[in-house]
Amino acid sequence: MIEEPAILKIKRPSQRPTQAQIDAFQGVPTGFVCDAMDGLGAMHKSIQALGASEGMTHSAAGPALTAYNGPADILANLAALRFVQPGDILVSCVDGHQGCATVGDRITGMAKNCGAVGFVTDGPMRDFEGVVKVGLPSWCTGLNPNSPYTKGPGTIGFGVNIGGRQVETGDMIVADRDGVVVVPFAQIDEVIARLEQIKELEAALDKEVENGLKVPQATLDLLDSDQVAYFD
Repeated sequence: MIEEPAILKIKRPSQRPTQAQIDAFQGVPTGFVCDAMDGLGAMHKSIQALGASEGMTHSAAGPALTAYNGPADILANLAALRFVQPGDILVSCVDGHQGCATVGDRITGMAKNCGAVGFVTDGPMRDFEGVVKVGLPSWCTGLNPNSPYTKGPGTIGFGVNIGGRQVETGDMIVADRDGVVVVPFAQIDEVIARLEQIKELEAALDKEVENGLKVPQATLDLLDSDQVAYFD
């Protein structure tokens, strides 16, 4: 007979960004972060900021703490609260299950009390008004009032695949109204270095547009080259 699995498996954290690394991503648009990773890094667009019309904060950046619950269960979410460090973003995987809520206002409230600065899930949430009142920036697939179970099994601290991205505890999560981006731990310093270049380029282009730019010069050069064929 196959033995019953442990209700919870918890992996002790082995990596965490420094405070300087965390600070480097504060207030940085997700688009800039994706540009610094060759245009990639975002979770699927179905995972969006909750409360866009209710005045909630829609930006957060911090280390991931992963919780894998499985469909229709939230035991790992509850247990993960014990391991939240100030500045963390709780990343809750439910294998994309849409049949019930992943969390509501109580868990987001407790997560905020523990020091979390954001919550990300590939499932729905519920208790909208309460979540807005709590004010923890949250990203999910929508709303569903159905209740989940707390039976397990689940894992905390192990890698999860959410929104088409592999997330490890200690990766940087950067999220805003455009979506959620994952910066793998090993790439954090490289991305920070490239972000400085991206910021400079974006600022220069913004100034050109403000000054009346209509068509980028590189595009005009292409249109006048032998790489374009015109037909009458």
